[in-house]
Amino acid sequence: MSAAGVRTAEWIVTDLDGTLVGRDLKIVEPNPTAVRRFTASGGTVVIATGRGEDSALPYYRALGLTTPAILYNGARVVDLSTGAVLHRRSLDIAAWTSLTMLFAELPAGVRPVAFSRGRAHVTHSSPALREYAHRDGIELARIGSWDALPPDDIVKVMLICDHPELMDPAEGTVSAAVSSVTLVRSEITYLEVLPAGASKGAALRELAASHGVALSTIAAIGDNPNDLDMIQAAGLGAAVGDGHESVRAAADVVVAPCADGAVADLVTRVLP
Repeated sequence: MSAAGVRTAEWIVTDLDGTLVGRDLKIVEPNPTAVRRFTASGGTVVIATGRGEDSALPYYRALGLTTPAILYNGARVVDLSTGAVLHRRSLDIAAWTSLTMLFAELPAGVRPVAFSRGRAHVTHSSPALREYAHRDGIELARIGSWDALPPDDIVKVMLICDHPELMDPAEGTVSAAVSSVTLVRSEITYLEVLPAGASKGAALRELAASHGVALSTIAAIGDNPNDLDMIQAAGLGAAVGDGHESVRAAADVVVAPCADGAVADLVTRVLP
């Protein structure tokens, strides 16, 4: 709990899956009450997620938020109340071209999803892709060829692996063949190919600067390696208690496990 009855953070920036949201895809109790308590005190809550607009919006509405959201692991910052894109990054055309040529060479069981113009696109279906779509609450638009997408507006590419052992080979294949991209692991079977320089931390720095908010007054919380630079950028970096070991090692504080209300625990630490 904060000392002397003073709120010690102006913003809380929270990851969704595995942090604010549990395995059942619902916001974990008592997080909603804690979020409302924090905002009622004058604080600001920002969502930072690998999800896109349609996938993040239900959580944004459930919490009654009116703040911008960091989406696509930092490739976009969007005002979800209006759809206005505040900050954007897209894959370099050359990188996208290299990726499309590489897709046929990916290890068996690694399946690409490309995000453009607010939609997720695939060229075929599979159980792993359908499970991913269900988890994120999105529809996968089937296209005949990757050439159908605008090469200058690819937000990110997800590589969905059938099992965790495919992650290292998938990352190695992409790293060896494609430059000017950022690779992050957002789940144990999700490898994300992002525009160069895109990350939750970079987006947080841009968003905070545009609002005149010092990073030292921000608390950020996450559970997976894609949250690392965000929690390191914030004045107070918090790791979910059952999060990835690298995140727990880098954090200033380790809070409760996701199922026990990790975000609510953080709120108690920054509110009087």
